[in-house]
Amino acid sequence: MRIIKDTTPLADGFRMPGEFEPHEGCIMIFPERSDSWQYGGYAARKAFVEIAGAIAESEKVTVCASAKQYDNARALLPEAIRVVEMSNNDAWARDYCPTFVTNDKGVIRGIDWGFNAWGGLEDGLYFPWDKDNAMARKLCDLMDKDVYDHRDFILEGGSIHVDGEGTCLVTEACLLSKGRNPQLSREQIEQQLREYLNVSTIIWLPCGIYQDETNEHVDNICAFTAPGEVVLAWTDNQEDVQYEMSLACLRVLEQARDAKGRKLKVHKLPLPEPVCITKEECKGLDLCWDEPTRVPGERLAASYVNFYIANKHIVMPGFGDPADEKAKNILQELFPTREIVQIYARDILIGGGNIHCITQQIPSERL
Repeated sequence: MRIIKDTTPLADGFRMPGEFEPHEGCIMIFPERSDSWQYGGYAARKAFVEIAGAIAESEKVTVCASAKQYDNARALLPEAIRVVEMSNNDAWARDYCPTFVTNDKGVIRGIDWGFNAWGGLEDGLYFPWDKDNAMARKLCDLMDKDVYDHRDFILEGGSIHVDGEGTCLVTEACLLSKGRNPQLSREQIEQQLREYLNVSTIIWLPCGIYQDETNEHVDNICAFTAPGEVVLAWTDNQEDVQYEMSLACLRVLEQARDAKGRKLKVHKLPLPEPVCITKEECKGLDLCWDEPTRVPGERLAASYVNFYIANKHIVMPGFGDPADEKAKNILQELFPTREIVQIYARDILIGGGNIHCITQQIPSERL
């Protein structure tokens, strides 16, 4: 593995593909953190295993597990899934595993962004985060991929979504937050995205999902389903605080043009009714630095947009809500060649994210 410090993906002719392009595989991390995953994480592990199994039907899945949990992960996961021992602070593969880029020869490289637990000492969610911050480089070494060293720029994989043709979606709430890169202007942040993702157009949505503690990652509110097409988390309930947030995003999307000059086609993906954590669920969570990570009645950032696009499947969350089936049907219309697999994901949501947050795709080397 070569650590690349003196050039960028743009200069070298690499780009980040859209998630809907062919994959070589997917990375996940086995959950165990007791202040994230209630009652020892057993319910969350069941969901993780089900998700990993669904993705593994059409692409190679690698699951990273700590030394303490390796044997448990190996016993629970299907034989076709690779399990590797790798230390971690938590299980959010999207945010600190490598972002992979490719060139027109099919060469794959990784990007090692800086990670500070979604805000560092300003408003981060846990400390330390050093093991997470080391994972991107370790995984590139494991997979024999050269890696761009960009640890001086704080960015999580869930805060970007690209179409593979030069357009990137982000939210102002996240990328302009004080805990990320406060020394950089909006224009300077855009330049970093252009240099490392090889995009020319950045569409800034104002916000994300209400109560999303990542400072409102874009992958929970809006995602590309194809070049020129996006899904947007939506509610018709004007009394819900999320209504104005989604409406503000819709207004931006309706005025936007992508890197090819196309007007975006926006598909509204309904939100479930507000999902709130129960007192019993809170009892199963350990304290983090003497403070509870959840309080009874707290609204969680539930969204169907937080799905993973696998080679032959869409793996999406379900919440036991009447909107589950409607959201599933919409995604089936948008992805007619893929099977929609809906997995009950409340136990992942309690941890702070969902299916897209716990997965990171590796693009295919085949042209």
